[in-house]
Amino acid sequence: MRLTLAWLLVVLLCSCAPAQGMDGVSDLNLARIDHQRNAMCVLDGWAVVNIGLGLALRSTTTGESRRFHEMNALWNTVNLGIAGLGYLAATRDPVATDLYTSLQKHHGFQKILLLNAGLDVGYLMGGLYLRGRSGRVGADGERLRGYGNSIMVQGGFLLLFDLANYFIARGRDEDFRLLLGAVGEGVGLRVTF
Repeated sequence: MRLTLAWLLVVLLCSCAPAQGMDGVSDLNLARIDHQRNAMCVLDGWAVVNIGLGLALRSTTTGESRRFHEMNALWNTVNLGIAGLGYLAATRDPVATDLYTSLQKHHGFQKILLLNAGLDVGYLMGGLYLRGRSGRVGADGERLRGYGNSIMVQGGFLLLFDLANYFIARGRDEDFRLLLGAVGEGVGLRVTF
């Protein structure tokens, strides 16, 4: 009898019982990856439209307007590359199976969006700086004003884009909290069988 109980105890200790709710982790990962892909498609669309319009309108305008469209096309070649690489990275991202890795990736995405939003504010300031420089004696005012206006438009779009995506991603924080439960003096993992 003791041998049977000992054997049963060894079998129970060495076996795994899957916890309910871990499918939720996969669902959250898939939602994050899908969000990243969709965001990169929006950025890609913005870039393609700006490159196309920028090139077309650059050839039909002059002065400040020509420089504005020129910078839109130039700026968005970078956006197109970033969107392509971001989409590729999201498609190749393996779906994390554990909650910790999933939570790290989720918060990492949010941090990148906030960092980008800070850079976007810098772009807006850079555009204002170029506009301010356009009034100096000997400066190519049309080019500086056109480029400055374009950079402010692009920075403004990117700021809205990054903040909107941050708040969308942050909206999924509650879904992670549902998988985490309160314990006596902190946060722990709630496992339900």
